[in-house]
Amino acid sequence: MSADTSDLTKVDSAIAGVDSTAAKDGAKETKRRTTSSAPGVMNINDLEKEGTKIAVAPDTQKTGWKLNTSPSTIEDSSILKKPLTTPPVKKIDLHFPLGLEVTARNLKGVTIKDALDAIHKQFKKKADDEMEEPYLKGFEWDPEESWTRLKVHTQKEGLPAGGKKSKKKGGDE
Repeated sequence: MSADTSDLTKVDSAIAGVDSTAAKDGAKETKRRTTSSAPGVMNINDLEKEGTKIAVAPDTQKTGWKLNTSPSTIEDSSILKKPLTTPPVKKIDLHFPLGLEVTARNLKGVTIKDALDAIHKQFKKKADDEMEEPYLKGFEWDPEESWTRLKVHTQKEGLPAGGKKSKKKGGDE
């Protein structure tokens, strides 16, 4: 029995011997969430402070995507993996002309798919005749208006006649 109690006092003394404030200060020196975001991915607010310009991926203008359909219906699905902006950002607000705003987020850098998913979430329950301009035309970054968000441009028609249309919908087009 005496061996058991001596083990306990050793453990207790080890705990009591640790300076709890020193342990806490050490933890504060390292940032907690660095592992969840990829290197090179920026916070949009930091870019604004530094005055870093943002470029929007031009591929967003070639989708012919209808806002109330799943982004997976885009014919060239390889563009979905591309970053929406250069440099990549963790989150960005997408602002529609009529005032609706959605936020696309991805700690590894917002991709075109992330942006389309955020938009689709807002429009998936809308019928075609409820939307005046149901097709995505593209995104525009206008630092004069707002550094931290992109304007979403929509249009009445899908891709021009020369473009490819998705065949997944059936013969209703």
